[in-house]
Amino acid sequence: MDYGTESYNPYDEPYARPPERINYFAWTVAILLLIGFALAAWLGSFYIFSQPERPDSYRILQKLHKIEPPKRFELTAAPPGEFLNARQLYERYVGMGAAELARNNAELLRNYIRNYQQVRGLVPYVVGRYTIIAVRELGPGDVFPTGMAALTTAVDSGELLMEHVYPAKAEALPLMKQTLTVGLEVKLERTHDVSAVVHAERLIDGRILVTSVPLLYGSYTVTRGLGTFRLEPPLSLNLVAGWPVFKSQERTSIEQHLAEYRQKMAAAQTGPIPIPGASATPPPAKNELVRIEQARPVSPLAMTPPVVASNEKVAQPTPVARGKKGKKQKLESPAPAAAPSQPVVAQNKPAPGGTPVTVASALAPPTALNVPVATPAPSTKVPDTGTAAQTSPVAAATPVPVLPAQPAPPTGSNVALASNAGGGNWKTFAPGKMPLGRLIATGDLNDVADHGVAGERVYLKGQFVVNFSDANKAVLRPRSTLTSKVLHLGGGSSTRIIVEFPRGYTPPPQGAVINRDETRPYEITEVRKQEDGQLNVFVREIMQPN
Repeated sequence: MDYGTESYNPYDEPYARPPERINYFAWTVAILLLIGFALAAWLGSFYIFSQPERPDSYRILQKLHKIEPPKRFELTAAPPGEFLNARQLYERYVGMGAAELARNNAELLRNYIRNYQQVRGLVPYVVGRYTIIAVRELGPGDVFPTGMAALTTAVDSGELLMEHVYPAKAEALPLMKQTLTVGLEVKLERTHDVSAVVHAERLIDGRILVTSVPLLYGSYTVTRGLGTFRLEPPLSLNLVAGWPVFKSQERTSIEQHLAEYRQKMAAAQTGPIPIPGASATPPPAKNELVRIEQARPVSPLAMTPPVVASNEKVAQPTPVARGKKGKKQKLESPAPAAAPSQPVVAQNKPAPGGTPVTVASALAPPTALNVPVATPAPSTKVPDTGTAAQTSPVAAATPVPVLPAQPAPPTGSNVALASNAGGGNWKTFAPGKMPLGRLIATGDLNDVADHGVAGERVYLKGQFVVNFSDANKAVLRPRSTLTSKVLHLGGGSSTRIIVEFPRGYTPPPQGAVINRDETRPYEITEVRKQEDGQLNVFVREIMQPN
């Protein structure tokens, strides 16, 4: 009897397959290989991105477009750093071991490649005076593909050598070869130069060799010449070439030739030969290579009708003397009144009588150089009838001409390389004819240091004493009275004013007393406050000499 059930027989299906077993060993090997590949990729990316100073990492990052070329910095936006002279640089790197020096060099180069975006600590900058002992053109086989490199020795310390690299385009090389010559003095100052250390190396004889690059990449010219050249940041670096720029064999040959030259000069002369590093007080240079800042356009002064604001007094015109018939005196329109919190520089206000005023005298007329000069308006003469009618000169803006490249002075003279040494080029004005701006005293400098100049013109007035005077700069201190010293007003001892003079001006001598009022103020360019409360006020002379 059939109950509807059938026994299952696997052999009744003609195409049936036996069940397959899972290969767990093969899957384990495959997963481990994938984990190893992911771990290697992560470690490789970390190795490449965290160490761009290695040649292979730098090349890969360039191909992936994950790295930017070195950029040009502004003086006021440079990375925070510390300025070290030759002695300080030597003491910093001479005590480092080989491993510590290698780590330090890797960090210095890494910061430069990253444009100082992830810097730990302060960037070391070079200051001081250095003498060029060798120069050569950079090529594809160097770290910097185009430009010039100068091997220098410190004037006040013979234990430090410095390679100063000048990256530039090929068009600037002919003039750079004529300007950067052996014997030229390189003068680096913290107020104008930002030359960062990118490599340091200990030589066999115990000296230290540092390589520095100017992060401003500015324009340079000779004070007694007309040629100018401009530095440019490199588009890429050839890190395979290695450091330093002057290799050991080349540097040994240079120093050997230099020693032979000194022996010949010593035999030809009876007096001693000045050797860099042996003189404690080196003589000043006769000629210098200065960095030029592009002049900002100055708009001509517009004669505006008088505006009378509340709680402000407008100067009344001088009354005409009566008793004689004559023409009425012509009056200038008064300057627009500013807000009460920002006093306006008074126009045509005479200097207070009885107070000595010391100003910078010009050795040569500024018009002899490419300096814009205030052009006076023609005056209107009136017959002498008891009153004089005369219009005051108004400063007119003139464009700054671009000078063509010309050969530099001969190499036989003692010249120096400096930053803005010898004076810059900017517009100067007659007393009381400067553009309107905010006039402050030394007591208001703390507020300017906290809030900045904010793009406005800020003028400084007061009485100062010259503490130091150089070729184109002077360091002043506010002159404090007994009352201000007792009440701690004005911050005289904690304020230092660094004045820069235009080309052709002679700074006042040391110890002179300077009185600057609203008709002859200084123009403030920057105010820096140090951690100890010291105020460094950078100003420039904008007034024409009397």
